[in-house]
Amino acid sequence: MASDVDSAPLVGRAGTVATLRSALLDDVAPGHTAAVFLTGESGVGKTRLLSEVGEQVRQAGALVLTGTCLDIGDASPLHPVRQALRRLDADLAEARTTSAVRGLLQVFDEETPGPDGAGALLERVAQGLHLVAGGRPLVLVLDDLQWVDRSTRQLLLYLLAGLGDLQLSVLAAIRAESLRGAHPLRRVLAELRRLRSVQVVDLLPLDRSGTDELAAAIVGAPLPPEAADQLWQRSGGNPFVVEELARDRRDGRDGLSDTLREVFLGRVDALPQPAHAVVQAVAAGVEPVEHWLLAQVVRLPEDELLDAVREAVAHRLLVGADDGYRLRHRLVAEILADELLPAERAALHRRYAEALTAAPAELHQARLAHHWRQAGEPARALPAAMAAAREAERLHGYAEAHRHWSTALTLAATPAVVPPDGGRPAPVEVDRAELLSHAAEAAHHSGEHARALTLLAELSADPAGPPICALHIRRARYLAAAGRSAPAEEEYRRVLSAADCTPHERCTAAARRAELLLHLGRYAEAGEQAREALDLAAGVPGCTSEVVLASSALGFSEAFLGDPADGLTVMRRALETAESSGRPEDVACAYLHLAELLTGPLNILEEGVVVARRGAERVAELGLGRTWETRLLAVATNGLFRVGQWAEAEKVVAAALRHRPSGADAVELLLARCRLSVGYGDVEASDRDLEAVATVLAGGGARHVLPMLILRAGLAMWQGRHDLARQAVQRGLTESRSDDVIVLATLAWHGLRAEAEAAASRTVEVDPNAVRRLREVVDRVTRKSARAGAPVRYVADGFLALCDAELSRLDDGRGDPELWGRSATEWDRRHHPYPAAYSRLRQAEALLSRRSRMATAGKLLRQAYATAQALGAVPLSAEIRTLAGRARVTLDDAPAPAPRPRAAPAVPAVDELAVLTAREREVLAAVAEGLTNKEIGQRLFISERTIGVHVSHIFDKLQVRTRVQASAIFLRNRPE
Repeated sequence: MASDVDSAPLVGRAGTVATLRSALLDDVAPGHTAAVFLTGESGVGKTRLLSEVGEQVRQAGALVLTGTCLDIGDASPLHPVRQALRRLDADLAEARTTSAVRGLLQVFDEETPGPDGAGALLERVAQGLHLVAGGRPLVLVLDDLQWVDRSTRQLLLYLLAGLGDLQLSVLAAIRAESLRGAHPLRRVLAELRRLRSVQVVDLLPLDRSGTDELAAAIVGAPLPPEAADQLWQRSGGNPFVVEELARDRRDGRDGLSDTLREVFLGRVDALPQPAHAVVQAVAAGVEPVEHWLLAQVVRLPEDELLDAVREAVAHRLLVGADDGYRLRHRLVAEILADELLPAERAALHRRYAEALTAAPAELHQARLAHHWRQAGEPARALPAAMAAAREAERLHGYAEAHRHWSTALTLAATPAVVPPDGGRPAPVEVDRAELLSHAAEAAHHSGEHARALTLLAELSADPAGPPICALHIRRARYLAAAGRSAPAEEEYRRVLSAADCTPHERCTAAARRAELLLHLGRYAEAGEQAREALDLAAGVPGCTSEVVLASSALGFSEAFLGDPADGLTVMRRALETAESSGRPEDVACAYLHLAELLTGPLNILEEGVVVARRGAERVAELGLGRTWETRLLAVATNGLFRVGQWAEAEKVVAAALRHRPSGADAVELLLARCRLSVGYGDVEASDRDLEAVATVLAGGGARHVLPMLILRAGLAMWQGRHDLARQAVQRGLTESRSDDVIVLATLAWHGLRAEAEAAASRTVEVDPNAVRRLREVVDRVTRKSARAGAPVRYVADGFLALCDAELSRLDDGRGDPELWGRSATEWDRRHHPYPAAYSRLRQAEALLSRRSRMATAGKLLRQAYATAQALGAVPLSAEIRTLAGRARVTLDDAPAPAPRPRAAPAVPAVDELAVLTAREREVLAAVAEGLTNKEIGQRLFISERTIGVHVSHIFDKLQVRTRVQASAIFLRNRPE
């Protein structure tokens, strides 16, 4: 089954090509023989591989003969060898070799092998091949060997047994599905396998990454995740099928190509009738189809069923495993579905449903609902769909629950039909409001926020729906998750001000509004609202979730505005309460706020990253992967960015985006990825992410506006668009109601930097009003941060140092080197390498403008350049190089540029401990000695809890799970 090899690259076969070349040429001693028989299903790429390997051994000096067997039996003896010689004769220019080839062809024409002359002919052919080779290694490449004639089989046995006195290698491709029963080639292969020089290689389909790469090469761009998933499931990694489907997508063709349809229909039609029925049944089933279930559906005697299954497997249409049977390509199910009459299809699904209903084991509710629905009996499918949804909810499978509840809604609205047996199932009493309520909540938990709001609107219009206050609370939750903070807050206010809401509803609204205010950076309001919620919860039983939410908000508020230690204590207690209650959303919320506090205001970055990643793993176990896990991984990404581990941060955000989140969850991740892209200088990727964020926030998402505008300003400055940077900052100052002095200080720094850059480049006039407003913001942040907790003040002071230094650039046009030096020192203390490198660049610039301490300026530039290169910060590196070039400062002492992590080859570093900090190495050395955390803490004068954080971080970086594994890595990497 050939494909268009000119337009499709050879993907995923580099290792196989190297192995085949070695087996056929490099590992073959002079005068010896070797053979590789390549088996695999049609379309797996055998012919393409023969061509690639043949060309490589030809370039290495071997003489290559290429032939193809025909499906004509023994009618043309030695056809592939004759064909190969004719092709060689047409291509050769050497007179001597041409003469030998034509002489051998004449042998074939003059003598037809018979029972008596076969041995003589084989000997003459071997001698002729010896002359043709002329002392070179000879490689015979044969395609479609399943159709080989008897004479060629005999010749292969003769030559590979070493009777031909020449260095010969054979590479042959065989369609695996053809080697059934008493096929003569099976006996030949069995004999040849005894030879040490003969290998049989089964060529497998491409893996997922190879499939994606091949499809992207044909389409011209990577496929969207959903399209890539669908192509992988339909193709099963078969390269021919991948190419056909990818070309259909590229060319805008709907449905299956006639080529694919005819190929697979031909393979199915070639089956005996019982095997055909087996494949048809598996195609209609939900994989894997267990053997007992298949037996009930096809209704064949056991022996006949086993023979039929064996035929289908041999034809490479089915795959058998311990848990049942699957189609090798799901595409076959699509093709066969069109070949059945509607009545035939319904009857097949009805047999499945009846068999599952009668099974003595537990009912397979999801499959049962599917088959009754496809059989045209919605009244029987509905109870099964509802049971499947409840089971999915019990196991925290919210995406599956949403799908089943949606199916139940559709079934409830489908009119019942009379089944063929004349009986009518008893009508099922269904509360549509209950279905809508369950479906909306499952949609919310699975990240389908727009769908959740639509279902809730339908529920609100139902007279049997929940009370109005409960609807307001749910709408607020869904709006907040969708990134629409303003309307969400308004919904909570309505509940709190309504006289007819119950105390429990007011407690819920207060707790959730406190959490929302926390996300919006309005920490003082959040603390007040949280206290109100806790007071309400004290008088209302069953408010565990509200206590967790309010405690998390209160702890964050206290840690930010007052006592960090007390605030952390409250938040850790909230996490313990959430874990005890076991409610997934409570656990997720507690982990999220604790991780945000540690990686943000408190600047305890390493512990914060560990908490975020642990929380992500925990909530994934609870079925909240698409929502809360992605948000926790966004927090981990931001923490890794701040400590300078950009490569690791990029891996984390890429893994999180595979969940394809939506709403606020997507915004969190897009902003985290954009932060990396801005640092890397990837303008296109940054713009794309910022546009996506702006689109989501168009419905109202105040909590994300400031981070978005800060990134927009940073990107604009690297583009030299200081006017756009100014607009973004001024908009942020106008719209912000946040108490977060760190965010405000960051925004002010970007604004002052934009004005200073404008003055330095002289591309845009400095706006005196904007500068005046920014000075006022700096003064306000200075006053507010003085009243904040010490850790918050500590981080804010770093940004205020940047602001003071930028103001010095505006004041005298050159900048104060002492202020820039202080800023660099401040950020070094906080372990934030990027702003420290930026400060050193500006300090060197200020020194050079004064023509003083030139050696110090050069040292600062080299230090800044080394940091920027290690991070991969391309725009910052370029600016440092520009300044160094003007000042004639050499940067040769800096390390070579590090490639972007996404382009770096996946090979392990020589020093596995290079990823660890100096302190982490000290801790790991003590771990390798067998010391406990308490003993390590006593030795290093660190608390036991901090040692636990270091150990967790070491495990994450080394990708190990136990102290033994970590110790083994230390011992094999420690200096002698």
